[in-house]
Amino acid sequence: MAETISMPKLGFDMAEGLLVRWVKKEGENVKKGDVLAEIETDKATVEVESSASGVVRKLLVEAGTIVPIGNPIAIVGSADEKIEVPAAGATPKAAPKVDEKPAPQSQAAAAPIQQTIAPLQTGPVKASPLAKKIASDNKVDITRVAGSGPGGRVVRKDVEAALSGGMGSAPASSFIPVSHDDQVIQTTRLRQAIGRRLVESKTTIPHFYVTHEFKMESLIDARRQINSTVPDNEKVSVNDFILKAVALTLRQFPNLNATINGDKVIHFGHVNVGVAVTVPGGLMTVVVKDTDQKSLKQISGEVKTMAARAREAKVKPDDIDGSTFSTSNLGMYDVEDFIAIINPPEAAILAISSAREVPVVENGQIKPGWRMKATISVDHRVSDGAEAAQFMQTLAGFIENPVRMFV
Repeated sequence: MAETISMPKLGFDMAEGLLVRWVKKEGENVKKGDVLAEIETDKATVEVESSASGVVRKLLVEAGTIVPIGNPIAIVGSADEKIEVPAAGATPKAAPKVDEKPAPQSQAAAAPIQQTIAPLQTGPVKASPLAKKIASDNKVDITRVAGSGPGGRVVRKDVEAALSGGMGSAPASSFIPVSHDDQVIQTTRLRQAIGRRLVESKTTIPHFYVTHEFKMESLIDARRQINSTVPDNEKVSVNDFILKAVALTLRQFPNLNATINGDKVIHFGHVNVGVAVTVPGGLMTVVVKDTDQKSLKQISGEVKTMAARAREAKVKPDDIDGSTFSTSNLGMYDVEDFIAIINPPEAAILAISSAREVPVVENGQIKPGWRMKATISVDHRVSDGAEAAQFMQTLAGFIENPVRMFV
């Protein structure tokens, strides 16, 4: 029996998605789980998998179309069965046009050296997140790259072609012209979504904050011992320990593994810890499901895999859906302390700073020690300062005595 594939809902606030391209064509065989299409949401570029095996009988929308969630996008069935095209819900719409008029150029920015270099664009550049990352890493001016994707969208192969043609990092001695003109940069869908969500969070959720300083010597030593016995691809990070500790602590504080709905607080049945990942153009939260029930090795492997997919704009819907509590770690940037904004509809988020070697006082003596600060932001409608402080004390019990995570 033919099955209709619909635009999936990824996240509680998603309303529509941009169908970037079809991976399968009409008439092609497809197996359940095969990638049918790539869609771009406010959060990421996501691969849509087929929920049935058979033949792609009908593609219901064109690439470059914005489709509301739940609307049919394709029909998969047997080659000879009769199919009925379902009625659409809200009408799909074409993606907005981008102003691609070339800006005036100086003599230094003369004629293009090859077809991969386009006239300089003053408006927003349509480009996939992966194309933007490759361009940024290699110092390629993406406004000068001609796009071959839908609607002139710049994709990975376009940037790679530009690199092979000589665009990229200039020698240190090269003259780099400096413009004193203001630049107007169109924000990405991801950045717009971050803005909307965080404005909503800060204006509708009464945040309060509790900071705790953790002793890190035992955890650092435990990590060193574990990593000395495993291959490089299985080494664990300080953050992996923290995620496990957070999940075990949340078992004891269900009020912080929760959401509020009107005058009711809903305690989530699972402990799914979200991990903020830096991606081109913003942040994305990948989710370790049932974190409290997984080993450090499992947590570490899942975070590495999902973070890599996020940075390559290839996340799966399950990667970014279902978090019940979030974490944001800036420890790799030598950050002493910071606070994070709650990720709706959750009730709390933990901001994790750097583990730093600092002078500490023990028994009246000053000596070096490893310390790390973390701050929990909590929805005051759900909890209060005393409970948050108790959460941080319990979390310290796991972080400062990591053997407790394994018994």
